[in-house]
Amino acid sequence: MRSVATSSGPGGGRAVRYLGSTKNLAGCVGGIIGLALTFTGVSGPYWPLVVAGLYGAGALLGPPEPKVSLVVDDTAVETGRLRADLDGLVARVRSLDPPAEAMAKLEETASMLRDVLARADLLSTSPDALYEVSRTIRTDLPTSFETYLNLPRWYALRHGGEAATELLGQLDLIAGSVSRTAEEVYETEARRMRDHTAYLRDRERVRDDGTLAEQSGDDLTLPD
Repeated sequence: MRSVATSSGPGGGRAVRYLGSTKNLAGCVGGIIGLALTFTGVSGPYWPLVVAGLYGAGALLGPPEPKVSLVVDDTAVETGRLRADLDGLVARVRSLDPPAEAMAKLEETASMLRDVLARADLLSTSPDALYEVSRTIRTDLPTSFETYLNLPRWYALRHGGEAATELLGQLDLIAGSVSRTAEEVYETEARRMRDHTAYLRDRERVRDDGTLAEQSGDDLTLPD
């Protein structure tokens, strides 16, 4: 015996979902009220229109179905992990006694990164900036210090100055990249400040224009 498919396709699926929706239930309540009015004689000969109208009103006023959201915004969680990774990196590098100037540059860059990570709300709207911060903490800075600190002792003694200069140059490049990323992140806040300043100025200008108009009206004298 062959089985017969009963799937009704996308259109049928939407119809089935609507039958169980809150809007349809609200419309049915309106329709029942219309039938009740019909049985009590209130609707008269126009009862089909009354029932349909009350159903439509109920369906329109019924709450919409909750939307499905499968995207999880874990920016706050990720920034917390990045802060922990950054603090751990700084502590490990400090314990390995790097050149003082290199350590100072690392502390300065880490301070900028902490400021940016404190604004998870801004990073949530700038995934590129979050990626740049993550790459700096988990790849760029560790690679620079690992490469320098893993040099053999004999090589460091013979070429120590050259290697330290190379490390400082890398740290300058990383700091510049972090600074540009921070500028991009805070540009949103800066734009909001500029917009608010413009709004306040416009509001004061309108108030001043209104005051001048009132004064001009008071100065007018009507001829006899």
